[in-house]
Amino acid sequence: MKKATTWLSVLTVFAMVATGCSNGGDAGGKTESASGGAGKGKKTEFLFWTPFSGADGPFMKEIVDKYNASQDSYKINFVIQPNGEYYKQLDVALSTGKERPDLMIMHLDQIPTYVSKGQLQEMDTLAGAAGINKTDYVEAAVNYATIEDKLYGIPLDIHPLVMYYNKDLLEAAGITSPPTNREEFDAAVEKVTNRDKGVYGYVVPTLWPQQFIFPTLVWQNGGELWNGTDVAYNSPEAVEMIQWLRGMVDKGVSPGNVQQDGENTLFLQGKNAIQFNGPWMKSQFDEAGLNYGVAPVPQIGKAKQAVFGGSHNFAIPKDVKDEGIIAGIGDFLKYVSSNSLEWAESGQALAAKPMIESAEFKALPQSAIADSFSYVQFAPNVLNWPTISEPIWGELNNALLGKKDAQKAMDDAAAKSKQAIGK
Repeated sequence: MKKATTWLSVLTVFAMVATGCSNGGDAGGKTESASGGAGKGKKTEFLFWTPFSGADGPFMKEIVDKYNASQDSYKINFVIQPNGEYYKQLDVALSTGKERPDLMIMHLDQIPTYVSKGQLQEMDTLAGAAGINKTDYVEAAVNYATIEDKLYGIPLDIHPLVMYYNKDLLEAAGITSPPTNREEFDAAVEKVTNRDKGVYGYVVPTLWPQQFIFPTLVWQNGGELWNGTDVAYNSPEAVEMIQWLRGMVDKGVSPGNVQQDGENTLFLQGKNAIQFNGPWMKSQFDEAGLNYGVAPVPQIGKAKQAVFGGSHNFAIPKDVKDEGIIAGIGDFLKYVSSNSLEWAESGQALAAKPMIESAEFKALPQSAIADSFSYVQFAPNVLNWPTISEPIWGELNNALLGKKDAQKAMDDAAAKSKQAIGK
């Protein structure tokens, strides 16, 4: 994924948002006099990096600000790094120790690579000391972040692919509920489509967010991206799903030659009835005043229900040794586990079960997203998977634009991926 904040077509880029950011030394942690009355000693400070440089940044800042105000022992210095440069900057900080964060957000599928480089520390000890129970989080994310029986990430959220639908367009077509399977989906998008008015049932994206759509369809159809030893996305199951997507263009349900974000532009204009995208789109649709609904992605494939997802996790660099800072991080993560509704309001579905099960979260429109957590799947747990899988997206674009046969495109993608892994 790769990153939710990059996927928004309109971004508010923050170079840095800090609540008293420390610039002294390689760890970022220090102490300062506590404010607000006598007898309050000193606060232990620690530096927290995130890549939330889009519309989601202020929501995390609000959580941090409330935590800082809630107690007198710790102060988080909150920094938002530009999302597109996040891992480059993180690599420099971790390798040189200069301005290294004490706590950082890391995408779940990055954790195996950073563990292999020896740059993350296990979090079981911290969790135990802070009273954080792994069973209080969505199992799929915890299991992925557990390597050789050690936990390296505590999940903040799960962001699976979801279905957004225009309520007005579906209602006008006589459709009373969102589709849940392929038969219902195919019927609904054909019924809604009115090419004379420029209205389409489902506009097929040829680029992003296929990184979420394509794996979802492959898994639903009984295929795999990785078979345990090699890439597997040129299988009959995968090719069939590409043909299904292209078939909507051939039938006129979708326009052809859709450029980046074209499906979203038409959705915002009320000319695209359904789109598959991520939870991070919520604020954009709210601001546009759309009458929209959110539901799990229908089971399009013939094998099982499945959905591709990502997850933001809290992680700690290996070199963080200060016991006071580690205790502060644990205190903050314990706080977040039951005080992160602001993050849900950004559109994300939370990973902490106490929050998912709360009445406040269930009252949110996107609470239905959590219904898919029992069958969510993440990127293959393979080192350097983003590099290995990169050829998929260019070749998939060729197939969806009709420039290549689907099988040929995926065979070419697989060949390029094999070169990347030296096979």
